[in-house]
Amino acid sequence: MEQTNQTVKLLKSVGIFILIMWSVYLINLILPFYDLNNLGIKPRSVSGLVGIVISPLLHANIFHILSNTVPLFVLLFLLFKIYPRNAVAVIAAIVIIGGGLVWLFGRTAVHIGASGLIYGLAAFIVASGVFLRKFINVIVAIIVVLLYGSLIFGILPTRSYISWEGHLFGALAGVLISYLLFKRDKKRTN
Repeated sequence: MEQTNQTVKLLKSVGIFILIMWSVYLINLILPFYDLNNLGIKPRSVSGLVGIVISPLLHANIFHILSNTVPLFVLLFLLFKIYPRNAVAVIAAIVIIGGGLVWLFGRTAVHIGASGLIYGLAAFIVASGVFLRKFINVIVAIIVVLLYGSLIFGILPTRSYISWEGHLFGALAGVLISYLLFKRDKKRTN
């Protein structure tokens, strides 16, 4: 019974994040005087710094937010289920490190969307399975590879309207965070 209550609580928490993302999208649709997407990451500009934190909540159109909703929900659920003690810090670090790298090195554009966070979460979960080598972590990493292994192609500059930089730097942030949390600690204990 306790496990069921924890899972329901977890689903609600993840659902709230998704609901916030959708609320921002809907508010942006009805705002007649301002496009919130202008608050995205604008590389190397002071006004683009705010985008580092809020860009995962901003989406260009219905297809964009729909394509991010399911993988974000699944990966957030897995993160909170398998790494509950580190989950919030991992999300914050992916957003700040990945977004910061886009701000530093991204091409001139406004970078928006949750896909950088999605790439970061997927990379974190897979790298953690590799670093920890514990049964459950490896199984979850394999599941993520099977579900989202094709994400690897999103780090290539294939379409001008897609922030491949956000994908690449989100993934790098996920691997880095996993390394700092698990691989480095493993070296200390050996």
